[in-house]
Amino acid sequence: MSITITFLDQRGRPVAAAAEPGDNLLRVGQAAGLPLEGTCEGQMACSTCHVIVAPEWFDRLPPAAEEEEDMLDFAAGARRTSRLSCQIELTAEMDGLTVTIPAVSADARRM
Repeated sequence: MSITITFLDQRGRPVAAAAEPGDNLLRVGQAAGLPLEGTCEGQMACSTCHVIVAPEWFDRLPPAAEEEEDMLDFAAGARRTSRLSCQIELTAEMDGLTVTIPAVSADARRM
């Protein structure tokens, strides 16, 4: 069963990405060509995969662990609905999830 995730890039343009339940949001975004660096490869040692979850979706996601909350303190442009995309494992119930790539995102893989 395929689900659709909508990423809004740094300019607010929508990028639809197909995913499967069990996929990781960071890997889905990277596969869609978005600037989500993920330097620590999901170990919560950086905030380079920071996304802003649409408010209507934020409370529907599993809550962030304390370690994730701590790392978000270092994310540029963090907001109340910020999450680390590496910590979001997708489920069928997340079909239609919308997240925004912060305007201050930079991906060293592309420099």
